[in-house]
Amino acid sequence: MPISIRKISAVIASVLLASTGAMAQSGDVPAGPGATDFASAKEVRTQITAMLADMKPGQGFAWRPLVRDGARVAAIEIWKKPGRPAVHPAEAEYAIVLEGAGTLISGGTLVAPVTRRADLVEGERIEGGTTRPLRPGDVVLLPAGLPHWFGITGDRLVLLGTKLPAR
Repeated sequence: MPISIRKISAVIASVLLASTGAMAQSGDVPAGPGATDFASAKEVRTQITAMLADMKPGQGFAWRPLVRDGARVAAIEIWKKPGRPAVHPAEAEYAIVLEGAGTLISGGTLVAPVTRRADLVEGERIEGGTTRPLRPGDVVLLPAGLPHWFGITGDRLVLLGTKLPAR
């Protein structure tokens, strides 16, 4: 039974609001106006539709923020082509599959790593990782430093993704 975008949005909003509240108590979250902490199911669908319309022929990836609180962002990611295997050294990655189908390879060893930015190391492939199919409703939590790769088995894979600073 497919999970509705409304249910997924409610789960993400709850997680983000809970983490925002915990961080606000520790003084890490600026208070006041400007924080966008909610997107309705209709807004999620509208953003996905707009992003698909904006993608150019041959474009393999699009990313656009959906909700944010300062540096913390939950974004829609649309994959039409697989990217390179990657590691985020200081951030965990949390994602929910909204639509489409794909494959996740995680763990193992990143072969021929190249640091692209402080928050991104890419490689040629992953050796020894675990392969899992991805379908709507699946939830993924990749710890900081874990090699991972998203493959696409249909015409696209749409994720709601968030990077979480390692503690």
